Amino acid sequence: MSILNLFKRPYPQINALEVKRLLDELVRIGIQEDYLSEFPGRGFNAQCRHIRAREIGNRFREIGGNNLMSWAFRNVRKQAGKVSASHLEYAWKDIGDWQP
Repeated sequence: MSILNLFKRPYPQINALEVKRLLDELVRIGIQEDYLSEFPGRGFNAQCRHIRAREIGNRFREIGGNNLMSWAFRNVRKQAGKVSASHLEYAWKDIGDWQP
């Protein structure tokens, strides 16, 4: 990977505000609610994954594919911690070809 690729945004400039808003929301979910639950319901699907976090993951996939999802995952890890990031990793399972 070249040094220039390290600084390149994984999304189009036109989506910058939306990406920031969604990333902030995603981090907030990880800190305040978690991406996984022991039981479905109240914002969690039948697989006990946070519904809104999955919607955000799908939107990131639409905007920038796996590159944007990986970038967001790294940001969640930095801001919400390793445990939250591991929960997000599972919550995003089966969204496109998601891999951190």
